[in-house]
Amino acid sequence: MQLRVLGCSGAEFPGHHPSAFLIDDSLLLDAGTIGAVLTEEEQLRIRDILVTHPHLDHIRGIPLLADNVILKGLPEGLNLISTCEIIAAIRAHLLNGVIWPDFTKIPSAENPVLSCTDILPEKEFRLGAFTVTAFKVNHTVPAVAYRITKNATTLLYTGDTGPTDRIWEMAGDVSALLVEVSFPDAMEELALITGHLTPFLLTKELAKLGRLPPRILITHLKPQYFEQIREQLEAAVPGAELLQDGRVYNL
Repeated sequence: MQLRVLGCSGAEFPGHHPSAFLIDDSLLLDAGTIGAVLTEEEQLRIRDILVTHPHLDHIRGIPLLADNVILKGLPEGLNLISTCEIIAAIRAHLLNGVIWPDFTKIPSAENPVLSCTDILPEKEFRLGAFTVTAFKVNHTVPAVAYRITKNATTLLYTGDTGPTDRIWEMAGDVSALLVEVSFPDAMEELALITGHLTPFLLTKELAKLGRLPPRILITHLKPQYFEQIREQLEAAVPGAELLQDGRVYNL
C-alpha cells in the first residue's frame, strides 16, 4: 500500500497544506488538498473519497475536484463516502447550490459527477482491492476513523479526534497508525475543547492498544508549534514519524 501525503497540516501556510492522503493513486482519504498539488491527470485517477468529518480543512478540495472531472466529460464520476451525518453536512453546507454548485445533481440527478454513499460505523465494506471499516471518534462534529486493508497491509487513520476508545478496542493488528497530534502539551485544555490530541494525550491513547503498530505516522500538527510538538513527541513516542507534505510512504 502506497500513501502519498497531499497535505498533513493542522493549518495552512506556504508549504503546509490541509489534510489529504492518496492511497495507491486512486483512493483519497480526506480532501483538504487536491488541486494545489495534483496534476490534472493525477486528479482524474481518483475514484473514491473517504471523508472523516465535515470540517473545511478536510473537505474543501471536493467541489473543485468535481469541477475538474466534469469538464473532461468522463463516463465515470467520483464516489463520496462517509456516514449519513457527515454526508448530510457536506451537502447542506458545501454542495448546496450557493457556496458551490450541487455536483450531486450535475449534469443530472440520475448521472451526477459526484455520487454519495452512506456507510455504517463498524460495518466492513469493499472498495475495489481495499477492505474498509469506519469507527466513530471523539470530535466536535460527527467524525469517524478508517481501518483500510489491502492484502497483508492495514492502515488505521484516526482523522481528527480527541481521547477516544472504540478504534483502539477494534484496531487489531495494523501495519501503520496514522494519528493526529495538533497541539503541544501546554495547550492540552484547548486540545480537549476542540477534540484534538497532544503528545502526552497520544501516549495515553496508545496505552489502550494491545501492542504498538510497527509504524506510527503523525499528522495534523499546527505549523506554529511544529518544533515544540516534534521535541515532545521524540520524548513521548520514540520512533514516531512526522509526516511531510509531498512525501510518499510505502506501508
